[in-house]
This record gives sequence, C-alpha cells and structure tokens, in this order.
Amino acid sequence: MNKKPNENYKWFLMILGALTNAFVVAAPVMALSVLMPEISSTLDLNLIQAGLVWGIGSLPMVFASLLAGNLSDRFGPKRVLTISCVLIGLAGASRGLASNFTLLMLTVFLSGFLGPLITLNNVRNAVIWFPSRQLGLANGLVTLGMAFGFFIGSMVSATYLSPALGGWSNVFLFYGALAMLFAIPWSLTRMAPQTLQPAGADPIRVSFRESMSHLLKLKEIWLLGLAFLGVSGGVSGLIGYLPLYLQDLGWTVSRTGGVLSAFNIASMAFVLPLTSWSDRLGSRSMILIGAAILTAIGIGLLPFAGGVAIWALMITIGATRDSYMGILFTRVIETRGVGSAYSAMAIGFSMVFIGVGNLVSPPLGNSLASEAMPGAPLFFWAALALFGALCVALASRQGLVKVNQRYESIE
Repeated sequence: MNKKPNENYKWFLMILGALTNAFVVAAPVMALSVLMPEISSTLDLNLIQAGLVWGIGSLPMVFASLLAGNLSDRFGPKRVLTISCVLIGLAGASRGLASNFTLLMLTVFLSGFLGPLITLNNVRNAVIWFPSRQLGLANGLVTLGMAFGFFIGSMVSATYLSPALGGWSNVFLFYGALAMLFAIPWSLTRMAPQTLQPAGADPIRVSFRESMSHLLKLKEIWLLGLAFLGVSGGVSGLIGYLPLYLQDLGWTVSRTGGVLSAFNIASMAFVLPLTSWSDRLGSRSMILIGAAILTAIGIGLLPFAGGVAIWALMITIGATRDSYMGILFTRVIETRGVGSAYSAMAIGFSMVFIGVGNLVSPPLGNSLASEAMPGAPLFFWAALALFGALCVALASRQGLVKVNQRYESIE
C-alpha cells in the first residue's frame, strides 16, 4: 500500500481534531469564564456560586472520561466524534437558556459530561495514526487547538460576541450551533486502515473491567493522574477567578479579556516547540516538572503584582499551560504497561483526575478569598501546581518506556 496518502491524511485528522478542540470544547469553556461577571450580574450569583458554576462542568468528567475511553475502544474515534459534536452542541446551547443558578449549573454539567468524548478521541486518533517518535508532536497539534480555542473564547466572547449578539445567552447559542456543524466533516472521515493497526490500535479488544483492573495496579498512572489534578486544578481555578479578581481591582472587561488572550497566545506559541522538543529530548518528565514549577511561581506571584507585571506573569503561566497537558497525555500513553491496548482507558483514567481537580479547585479556592486577602486563592492554586511537579518527579522514578521506542504491547 502507498503510505503517502496515510502520511498526509493523518495530519489532516490532527488539524481537524485541533479545530474541533478549539471551537467545540475550548472556546465555549473560556467564554463561560470571561462572561462570568455578566452572568453573575444577570442571575445575581455570589462569588461561591460563580466558582461552583465554573467548576461543576468538571464533575461529570470524573465519570464521562472512563465512558469515553470505553466508547472509543468499542466504536472508534470517527463515530464517537461525529455524534459527540451534535450532542455537545445541543448541551452547550442549552446554557444560553438558563434563567437561574440551578438551571445554569445543570446545563454546564451536561456540557461537561460530553467534553471528554471530544478531547479523548482526538488524542486516541494520534495514538492510532502516529508512531511513538511523532506522538508528542501529534498530541501537541491537537492541544494547540485547545490553546487556540481558549484564545478565541477569551478574546471575542465578552468583548465582541456578547454586544453583537445581544448578551451572554446568545453567545452560548452561537457556540452550540457551531459545534454541531463539526459533525459534518467527522462523518466524512475514514477509519484507520488495517495496516496501521499493529502500530497504533491493538486489534484485541480488552473489556472495561479488565482495563480498569490492569490500570489500577500501575502506580505511575496514579501519580501522573495526581499531576494532572494539581496543575490542571490550579490553572482552572486561576482562569475562573481572574476576571472577577481583576475587575475588583478596577480592570475593564476588555482589559481583562486582553490579559486572558495574552495568556492563551503564549500557550499557542509554545505548544508545538515544547511538545516537539519532548520527542527529541528523551525525557518528557524534565519538561513537565519545569513547567509545573514555573506555573506555581507565576500564580504565587500574582497577588503581589499589578499592571504590566500581571500581564508578564500570565504570559509566563500560559507559556506551558497547554503543552504541559499534551506532553503529560503522551507520558501517560508511554507508561510501561499501558501500550495501545490500554491507551484509551489510560487517557480516560487520567482525565478523571483532571475532572476532580477542576471541580474542587475553583470553589475551594474562591472560598478562601476575603476583602483583606483577595489573593489567598492564588496561593492555594500555586501550591496545587507545585504538588503536580512533585507527582511527576515521583512517577519518573518508577521507570517508563523511553521516547522514540515502541512500548511493549505495540511491538
């Protein structure tokens, strides 16, 4: 078989996956953050309620991530992505119909349940179509889509879309319709050819129970999951709180959106260089530990900063935000004992920890805020990121499959 069509097609799938991550998942999520002051004013939400709304979308991730891994193994990424785009579009649009705190919580919950079906299957496509030596870059590309979506969502949702469409409700209706349109290109994609199966998709189907029993015994997977919890939880809490924090300092909506846009631009700029570097370096853990420490320092210094310094710190934090996620997903897949047979479930298991961190971190951090110490939540989230660095360091001592080598279950 001519390998050139597959070589070109796999990059097309990664680009489509990146765009899907951007406009179906990331942009609507970031829109919720930058629109939170407007939503809070309309629905009369207090700071704790705002934190709950921001975090509740991560609760269903705890369950949906494992379901997403199982569905990916049974039906393949193409089918799951096609159907998920329609469902998440409907759920996302329903947020615009919420008229009170309870309904908003419910609709954000539904949207959060479907998000992992998109992100996990885009990573799964990378595992299916790419060899280990390119896996970091492939995951970096789909992660770049998340960074781009966060940037677009932060830049246009509150500043341009809300005034143009008549308020925050119609912004979510717009994003919902856009998400459903992505079902069309995914329905037209093709399955991975059988020639790729030995390299990226084990033909032996492993049951959900067997997969979980196997993964639960891997200490590294637990440590890497806790690393996800720490860094993702810390950054998620920061993003949800920052618009409220800055506006209390007297920042305008457009200026607040600008600093979040700078944060996401930095993430976009560094995703591909860092993920590609991780393929060549031979140790993804070194990059992960450094990124987590840099994130912790940046968040921890924010309470002491003002003006230009806040911009500089947010750019510093953003520089490793999405590349960290992409590299850590790759690190999970390359863990000894995972391989292609357990890759989808390993990704899903890791996303459970992301869900827990993103659920608990925002309301818990927000509850620490007071008039005397509005920066207290930031110290908490900095500590979480530092905890993530420690977990990666401990996991690296357990041993892993070296980069640029195929792991044993794929050979």
